[in-house]
Amino acid sequence: MNQGKVEIKTPEFVSLQYQIAGLGSRAAAMIIDQLLIIIVNFIIILLFLIANSSSFLYLSDSWVPIAIAVLIVFVINWGYFFVSEYFFCGKTLGKKWVGIRVIQENGHSVTLLSSLIRNLLRIIDMLPTSYFVGMIFVFFHSKHKRLGDIVAGTIVVHERGVKKQGTSKMEKEIVRRGLTKDSVQLEEWAFRSLGKKEWELLRVYSGKFLHVTLNERVVLTRQLAGILLPKVGIEVNDKGYDELENILLTLYLIAKDEWEYEI
Repeated sequence: MNQGKVEIKTPEFVSLQYQIAGLGSRAAAMIIDQLLIIIVNFIIILLFLIANSSSFLYLSDSWVPIAIAVLIVFVINWGYFFVSEYFFCGKTLGKKWVGIRVIQENGHSVTLLSSLIRNLLRIIDMLPTSYFVGMIFVFFHSKHKRLGDIVAGTIVVHERGVKKQGTSKMEKEIVRRGLTKDSVQLEEWAFRSLGKKEWELLRVYSGKFLHVTLNERVVLTRQLAGILLPKVGIEVNDKGYDELENILLTLYLIAKDEWEYEI
């Protein structure tokens, strides 16, 4: 395996390869995130100082506004990373701008528990100052993991958008059918279940879709529908073949938007 890359084998025998994010890219993302947090903290404290000195609140001699400001700043500092990584597919604003994301070692999106664990352990990775412990772990670990990643079973990888030239036959077929990402409404938990592994299955499906016989496509569609649709809470047995195709192609669009990138 090439240095700086990791390969994951899924239960469906799909091989996923990632380029691991090193100390430089992770530090760049952290600097961006910390600058944003500092700016937000400054604005919040400034607003509360102004409010505390205003007769409008009748609290000019009270410690309550300052206490509220400190509490909000604390929540922002410790909640920003957890909320961003869990609800935005492993990406804070800093990670998004640098082009990296957090995933689980099995290729799935981070779970609520893994995101919580890796971010609670920031308090140790930050010691004694400026993420010194975390940087040491990232520098020496074979997969560039800080302590939070080791305990939570997560890894930080690069993602780069794939540049397309023109419109593929598959994209034309999707347009012809009038499908968009909104053609299937998914709950939040269902959306999060479409990880890298599911994207690889859908990508292979879309690649074969227009290049096999109708009978082969029927078999392929029903096989993949039986694997993926229960994961997103969609009943398979009451769906016709054409509807199953449209659902899978819509899931392809949804997963493609989040997971298509090149090493």
